[in-house]
Amino acid sequence: MGQVNVVNHPLVQHKLTLMRSEETTTDNFRRLVREIAAMLTYEATRHLPVEHISVKTPVATCQSAVISGKKLCLVSILRAGNGMIDGMIDLLPGARVGHIGLYRDPDTLEPVEYYFKVPDDIAEREVLVVDPMLATGNSAVAAIARLKKEGVSSIHLVCILGAPEGVKNMTDAHPDVPITLAAIDQGLNDHGYIVPGLGDAGDRIFGTK
Repeated sequence: MGQVNVVNHPLVQHKLTLMRSEETTTDNFRRLVREIAAMLTYEATRHLPVEHISVKTPVATCQSAVISGKKLCLVSILRAGNGMIDGMIDLLPGARVGHIGLYRDPDTLEPVEYYFKVPDDIAEREVLVVDPMLATGNSAVAAIARLKKEGVSSIHLVCILGAPEGVKNMTDAHPDVPITLAAIDQGLNDHGYIVPGLGDAGDRIFGTK
């Protein structure tokens, strides 16, 4: 799976362990999501092209690198994806933010779209699709298909936790889309939750359970 990058940095893994604990409070869970999101963004943007410009330092003038190429857009898969956006914006303050609303049908586990709002020039941007959990992968597959329909050609999926089933679903459906995540767990239970996982990321971010 050459398109899948599992970030096994000790800081990422340490914070992920804290997120997994059922004793972690809502405020701490939110903070950890934001921190891990920033770290994953660092890895997911490693490929961005740069150009060199002239900069005058207090000591001398030099040629130094700045990011070039397509402008960026972060697309959050609602609602849990919103918990990652702030950490990513910390590193990419100029990025635009779009939203795709998908809910999972409890019987079929298939995604149903209820909201779609992205920048008008989305087709001209490099897009990072954001969702903490890649469980069945159905929501991510649907979200990326929707963006491709809008003409987006450069897409990267960023998740905190994945299941083998979701990773396979994504790579089968969109082999051209790289995936960056912090860990791939054992699998899914009968309800489509990642095991051992960390529970429902949306509920834990927003304190709704």
